[in-house]
Amino acid sequence: MGTIVCQCCNSTVDHFEDEKVSVLYSKKCCHCEGQQPKLEEK
Repeated sequence: MGTIVCQCCNSTVDHFEDEKVSVLYSKKCCHCEGQQPKLEEK
């Protein structure tokens, strides 16, 4: 069983069948739409 995870917010996007347990990172998901978290400047 494999899991697809959003690179931006680390939420689970989907699961897929695989012989090994693995995690793949997606560039965007429906929650963050691929926007990177903005760094706060001090």
